[in-house]
Amino acid sequence: MKKIALLTLSLTLLFGCGQTDKKSSKEGNSEAQLYYNGHIITMETDEINYAEAVVEQNGKIVFVGNLKEAEKLFSKNTKVDLNGKTLLPGFIDPHSHFGMVSNTMGQLNLNPPPVGNVSSISAMLDDLKKYKEENNIKDGDWIFGWGYDESQLTEKRHPNKKEIDAVLPNNPVYLQHTSGHMGVANSLALQKMNVTSATPNPAGGNIDRLPNSKEPSGLVQETAMYPFVGNMLQILHAKQGEYFDKTQNYYAENGITTAQDGMTDRNSIKFYQKQAKDGKLKIDLIALAGFSDLETNLADSTIHFKQYQNGFKVEGTKIVADGSPQGKTAYFTKPFLTPVPSCSHDCRGLASLTQDQLNNLFKVAYANDNQLFVHCNGDATIDMLIKAHEYACKALSQPLDKDRRTIAIHSQFVRPDQLETYKKYKIEPSFFTNHAYFWGDVHVENLGKERAFFLSPIATADKMGLKYTNHSDATVTPIDPIFTVWTAVNRTSRTGQVIGEAERATPYQALKAITINAAYEFFDENLKGSLKKGKMADFVILDKNPLTTKSTELKGIKVVETIKAGKTIFKK
Repeated sequence: MKKIALLTLSLTLLFGCGQTDKKSSKEGNSEAQLYYNGHIITMETDEINYAEAVVEQNGKIVFVGNLKEAEKLFSKNTKVDLNGKTLLPGFIDPHSHFGMVSNTMGQLNLNPPPVGNVSSISAMLDDLKKYKEENNIKDGDWIFGWGYDESQLTEKRHPNKKEIDAVLPNNPVYLQHTSGHMGVANSLALQKMNVTSATPNPAGGNIDRLPNSKEPSGLVQETAMYPFVGNMLQILHAKQGEYFDKTQNYYAENGITTAQDGMTDRNSIKFYQKQAKDGKLKIDLIALAGFSDLETNLADSTIHFKQYQNGFKVEGTKIVADGSPQGKTAYFTKPFLTPVPSCSHDCRGLASLTQDQLNNLFKVAYANDNQLFVHCNGDATIDMLIKAHEYACKALSQPLDKDRRTIAIHSQFVRPDQLETYKKYKIEPSFFTNHAYFWGDVHVENLGKERAFFLSPIATADKMGLKYTNHSDATVTPIDPIFTVWTAVNRTSRTGQVIGEAERATPYQALKAITINAAYEFFDENLKGSLKKGKMADFVILDKNPLTTKSTELKGIKVVETIKAGKTIFKK
């Protein structure tokens, strides 16, 4: 698996237009490109369907079907021999954090294997010390790290401020947990963010304390981490332009032609708008605006929700309703089975918002036809989502089953009865099967087999006719749609345990989750996501066919070429 740290590619990446709503400058004159002699999977139907040929012209698909017919209709064309490779619609990213991926370029990678190399707190501290020295970071300057995972450390715990102080006493330090829902600060960082023994826990958050003391340990969870993350983003913002192109290349290298920034502040929205206006998008980029800015964004005439402008659109609004299951801050109806930091009994995690707050957000959004994407891992949070949906519909006299496409992001530990409600109310889940590999063993330990084995239940959702998707949530796990297919099909943990055999997806179901279903999630099903005449010529070419490759070998499939609107943006 590729490391996010290796984002500066040595491969040649060619510039493509990536602008969904712009016509080719050569429209009417552009020579057609006819792709043939490969496994061309259309993803257009619920059943597997192959085509002998697909033809692109002026950035659009103009033919899908029989090779001889294609050759007759397009006699003057460039023929592209696939030589037995597989062509699919370009991968659509259902949920990741484009901006956070960019920001990792200004941070130290503290991930455990296979994403990084940190397996103990002592190794983490050594790396922090080296990072300062090798990058000539001055005393007083902030140092940021990302991706540490206490469940994979030898010590099986979070580091604390005193340990970080020992190696970096003269720099404020903030280390982001792999979940993105917590982090650890050293003493200088806590001081700069005004967190002291007298600081109370914010609503929906926790400031962990040293044993038998009110003194902060350095661990800040959920809303308590917001000031630290906000400060980090402000500091790293200066290099946003430098990182932007490298991040696009990274997505393109993985076959992605449409990316998502899963929670975007107003400054970043303006930055993306400028990049798009200046013609700098190689791929399409979809942003989800932050829920704290909902009313401001709705009143902002420069934000046109659900409309592409030069390859960029703000699709809707992201709400964070709970936390991380592996970080034990996701909100459940039944308690965790193992100890939870700063909790002594009935430890069921944290709701990030009250029911009344969530109700009001749904009401405002639904009144303005603003699509909602709600982060909800635990089943108690999903109950809150359903109640908020019902409340808003009743208050506004709207049908419960209107085609709003409210998306339940993660839906990791959704119950079967909640899936039935999703179906009834036209709420769609965006699953996260990478958890089966990265934290499947941890979930079995923390939650028990019944809950853990039903995580991200693609097989059940498919039988019910839900238009589920499946994502990486990068930076939580790496951008790698092929690996996501592997985790959906195999559901194998780090130790080789199968995390819910009954929920293993077929390869075709796993591909639907990152192509046609992902297009549906964004109201883009008539624009992309399958190979059909009139849709964008967004393609990914793979060295092997996922539908015929042995299931255990799926993660070894390589992206050979990525094509956006008929233009190659990555080629191996």
